[in-house]
Amino acid sequence: MNKIKQKPSEAELEILQELWEKPGLTVSEIHEKLEARKQVGYTTTLKQMQRMQDKGMLSRKKEGKLFIYFSELDEQSIKNSIFNKLSETLFKGSAKEMMMHLLGNQETTQEELRELKQWIEQKEKGGIK
Repeated sequence: MNKIKQKPSEAELEILQELWEKPGLTVSEIHEKLEARKQVGYTTTLKQMQRMQDKGMLSRKKEGKLFIYFSELDEQSIKNSIFNKLSETLFKGSAKEMMMHLLGNQETTQEELRELKQWIEQKEKGGIK
């Protein structure tokens, strides 16, 4: 994976998330997925992806007349980087403060709470790093 100095923008992250979920998509396929959530022009998606390729965030291979795109960035590394920056900036690195904020400001189902309790129990036993 390429090391890039610049962190992905919000628009770049939306494209990356689609490629992390399903690697090997065309511009049209990604545009269709983005268009389902917000109004965005095809040429905007195309240009964004070309810029991302120039930055080393994406690679592509030609299949027939189409280019198939792939992420060159590791999903977990990017998420960790963004999360750590957010945690340090807004919560002074406190996982407790961040979790309390999330749980206090978001709808949480009983199933999610049960899964969180199980996760905490595993963490306490040293089963999760």
